[in-house]
Amino acid sequence: MRTFNTPALRAPQVHLLSNGRYHVVITNAGGGYSRWRHLAVTRWREDAARDCWGTFIYLRDAATKEFWSAAYQPVLQPAERYEVSFARGSAAFRQHRGDLEVHTQICVSPEDDVELRRVTLTNHSRAARSIELTSYAEVVLAVPGADLAHPVFSNLFVQTEFVRPTPAILCTRRPRSEGETAPWLLHLMVGDHSAQDAISCETDRARFVGRGRTPASPAAMHDVSSALSNTAGSVLDPIVSLRRTFGLAPNETVRVDFVLGVTESRDTALALAENYLDARTGDRAFVLARNRDQVTESQLNATESELETYERLAGPLIYADPARRASPGVLLRNRQGQSALWRYGISGDLPIVLLRIDDPTKTGLVTQFIGAHAYWRMNGLAADLVILIGDVPASDPSLQDQLVQLIASGPEAEMRDKPGGIFVRGLAEIPEPDRVLLQSAARLVVTDEDGLPAERGEIPEGPDLSIPALTPVRTPSGGAPRPLVPRELIFPNGLGGFTPDGREYVITLEPDRVTPAPWVNVLANPGFGTVISEGGSAYTWAENSHEFRLTPWNNDPVTDAGGEAFYIRDEQSGEFWSPSPLPARGATTYVIRHGFGYSVFEHTENGIVSELTVYVAIDAPVKIAALKLRNVSGRPRRISITGYWEWVLGDLRQKNLLHVQTEVDPGTGALLARNYYSTDFSEWIAFIDADGPARTVTGNRNEFLGRNGTLSEPAALKRVHLSGQVGAGLDPCGAIQVSLDLPDGQELTTGFRLGAARGLKNAQSLIHRFRGVESGTAALEGVRRYWTQTL
Repeated sequence: MRTFNTPALRAPQVHLLSNGRYHVVITNAGGGYSRWRHLAVTRWREDAARDCWGTFIYLRDAATKEFWSAAYQPVLQPAERYEVSFARGSAAFRQHRGDLEVHTQICVSPEDDVELRRVTLTNHSRAARSIELTSYAEVVLAVPGADLAHPVFSNLFVQTEFVRPTPAILCTRRPRSEGETAPWLLHLMVGDHSAQDAISCETDRARFVGRGRTPASPAAMHDVSSALSNTAGSVLDPIVSLRRTFGLAPNETVRVDFVLGVTESRDTALALAENYLDARTGDRAFVLARNRDQVTESQLNATESELETYERLAGPLIYADPARRASPGVLLRNRQGQSALWRYGISGDLPIVLLRIDDPTKTGLVTQFIGAHAYWRMNGLAADLVILIGDVPASDPSLQDQLVQLIASGPEAEMRDKPGGIFVRGLAEIPEPDRVLLQSAARLVVTDEDGLPAERGEIPEGPDLSIPALTPVRTPSGGAPRPLVPRELIFPNGLGGFTPDGREYVITLEPDRVTPAPWVNVLANPGFGTVISEGGSAYTWAENSHEFRLTPWNNDPVTDAGGEAFYIRDEQSGEFWSPSPLPARGATTYVIRHGFGYSVFEHTENGIVSELTVYVAIDAPVKIAALKLRNVSGRPRRISITGYWEWVLGDLRQKNLLHVQTEVDPGTGALLARNYYSTDFSEWIAFIDADGPARTVTGNRNEFLGRNGTLSEPAALKRVHLSGQVGAGLDPCGAIQVSLDLPDGQELTTGFRLGAARGLKNAQSLIHRFRGVESGTAALEGVRRYWTQTL
């Protein structure tokens, strides 16, 4: 059994639960995914820093309305005691909150394609308690790649149904072509004992999460109503959520099962739901799941310790872990892309495990990795195991023959040289550039000198950044909000309207107000552009808006999550906020002006008036963000401004995050990023630059956000400065922090620039050309002049 007492380890630790058809991955923080055969059941994105995707259960005290989650994710509320155990056939989370104990167990039934999440509540107090339980999962029912590429389009075909007699939620996909058949998802809650109300449901994510919110603090958990809306049908963004309130007498225990599963027909789904309404079926599933794990151990001829090692090694295949990869020095040497793998029969589409064998006496390590590969495959985790034979003359094939025989006599005999299989190659036949490529593409690199991690001990936590925490020396002053300047608008709708000349659309967002959907502006020239919403969420591309995104397009109109952000921080109080409503919204009103070729965000917080103007140069692949600050607080201020960008440098972040390399350019001081693994854009260099000499940088997203962190509360803004860490093998981002003194009554403008160019010289030329406030102002005048002439 593997046990943890914290959700915040260096990298997510995973547990694999499966019956061979239905697969669940769960992390020590409560994230993960569910899959059925080749389909994603629930939505998931690889994110080792945030780990915020999965199937979740919320708890709410009916009296105080305080809410939290059964695991650390998604609410991120620390518990007095937090214990996680990964055992045979199940995972368990136990936490204590005052006198309430919450024990959550998870398993996959070997008999049916369902997962069970059993929540056991124990009231250790002398007073009665009423606890509301609410489930939440985002429905996919499609191949993971389709959902990753365009989730909004994928969502359009999901139909939901609330079957009240059971009661259960059913979901399926409307066919897109003749003869297409779709599976059925079922979700139900089992537990009538001590129930204080009827089960209610929600299948509309927009209603549950709420515009501008996230699952960490969804609207449904702030609504004083105890019941969900029971919305079902053709929803735009499907989820499954069930809610019920349970009473607990003093020292009483209540047990509730949440069932999520997939079948091939509606009738089978209904029959399965009826079967699991009997709690004894759930009991049987947990027993059989434990027995199946014992059978797996026997089939693989592995010990329990070896199976735990296989699970430990599965972690970096799902969540990239720099400590398990090749060294940064090796990664920085790679100059080849995915297509160079194809000559070895390796697609590069699946996680790669690279095992190097030099010593003929250590073939036992190969046997263990063959067992690990079989275990992963039995649990729905596909990977390419590449065995490199080194330091053996090409004329001596004995070691290679020995390894081939090991594979042929083991559980993976039929998987040699197949996708998701085992590949044996000799180093003598691989040129040095390809050796570097294989090491760079691998998520897990092991040599016979290192041995299995269990043999050499756990890799310690990542390097200490040694950056002191920011210690407040002054209490946040707040201050009265400044009155808004009245604006004459035409066609006002309560949130916004056009200026009389029709050149701007002005949106006013008072505290807690949001637009019903992202209201966006497209800022572009023929070869470069960005889409920015009223919240300030944006994504940027160069050359091709799909194939070469500099920052991610998350395609989520509910949360409007983005990969670009700005922060203003008071260096004396530690208080920070964003100059736009997202991601760290301030306490006062925001005014957003979308114009032709630019967007402006106006805000006043804590005595600092800010105006952020975002635009794209008319004749260059550069995006400029000019942030003007004015101090009206009545005292001198020490302020820092932080810009943050998540790198993609390709079509999808998940496909490219292993390969982005960052550096500080010695010639300009700008932060550079490149992706040699890209097939079409390996020669391109993206850059970030900012005005001001007093600045620090980082290329490490894990550092900036923190483990289980968020863009609204990034860990980096609780430290004095950024680390300066750049290079290869990091969770890639670009962040620049500029510090400045702002006397009372004074005004300063700082420019941030994001751009891309083919080759270093072209990138440096753009950096120099647009550096400084005057250059930025001239570029904005060019934008205004172009649109005035065009219109």
